[in-house]
Amino acid sequence: MFYREAGQFKSSYQTDGQIFPIRQDRIGIALLIVLAFIVVPITATPYFFSAILIPFLIFSLAALGLNILTGYAGQLSLGSAAFMAVGAFSTYNFVLRVPGIPLLVAFILGGLCAAAVGIVFGLPSLRVRGFYLAASTLATQFFVVSALTKVRWFTNYSSSGVITAQKMQILGIDFDTPPAKYLLVLSIVATLALLAKNLVRSNVGRCWMAVRDMDVAAEVIGIRLMRTKLLAFAISSFYCGVAGALYAYAYLGTVEPEAYNLDLSFRILFMVIIGGLGSILGSFLGAAFIVLLPVLLNTLAHAANISTAVASNLELMVFGALIIFFLIVEPHGLARLWQIAKEKLRLWPFPH
Repeated sequence: MFYREAGQFKSSYQTDGQIFPIRQDRIGIALLIVLAFIVVPITATPYFFSAILIPFLIFSLAALGLNILTGYAGQLSLGSAAFMAVGAFSTYNFVLRVPGIPLLVAFILGGLCAAAVGIVFGLPSLRVRGFYLAASTLATQFFVVSALTKVRWFTNYSSSGVITAQKMQILGIDFDTPPAKYLLVLSIVATLALLAKNLVRSNVGRCWMAVRDMDVAAEVIGIRLMRTKLLAFAISSFYCGVAGALYAYAYLGTVEPEAYNLDLSFRILFMVIIGGLGSILGSFLGAAFIVLLPVLLNTLAHAANISTAVASNLELMVFGALIIFFLIVEPHGLARLWQIAKEKLRLWPFPH
């Protein structure tokens, strides 16, 4: 009875079109923001920042980028890690070769470079779809990693191929402590998530969903397939590129091609599947699940005196089983379960 719309009237189109039209949702989001920006930096430990919160936010941003492409536009991609690598190496080279460039500008330029690569490798989507498109984006993964490994200019001619990321400094403020890195990553992710939420509710988002549902019908009603699909690839790659730059600077501390391997692409895809296709919230839920599950399994394995090798294999088995479970039982993932819970809560305590 606390989650009810009764008495909440809308007197204008703008009011009715709010991102969170229900008052309880707005209060909940406000409390979540206060918790994330004020309470967590004061109470969390350095391990919690470095091992859980920062990777969770970065993977959420990468999953959000893939969800825009796959969940909203219906274009299957297996090259998310490649676009993350482009963003990371582009940011590194901008900071290295352009003296005095602000770090945030370098992040944006790194994302734009990833968007340009995404447009190039998104061109096959105009001719192929489904598993054939997945195969073409899989080629992106191998091509980008191979190029970053072979062309030594990208790594500033490093002998090992592993380079240390530059110091994160914005407006003279050093972001070298775990709480500072967390607040920077949180601010960027929250801003981009809000932009994505508004984008999918706009005319562009409706065009994406029309193409996803039936591209032939979408073209008949006047939607330009080429522009719509390539825009989805560009924006998705931009989000993945920014996530890759944050992954290198705020989490790893190094820029190396092997960090953006095929396994990372599949993990991001698993986040989208488990969290929920076509859902902004699902990207965060899926990332939280993938980040927290290994920690939980390692804790249980340590308590039960299970070897690390067995725990690692158990983690892969659980991932596979959960993906099959969600594909069969609830294809829309954790976001759909959360939506069902909210619908039941709105009718409680009456029968439904």
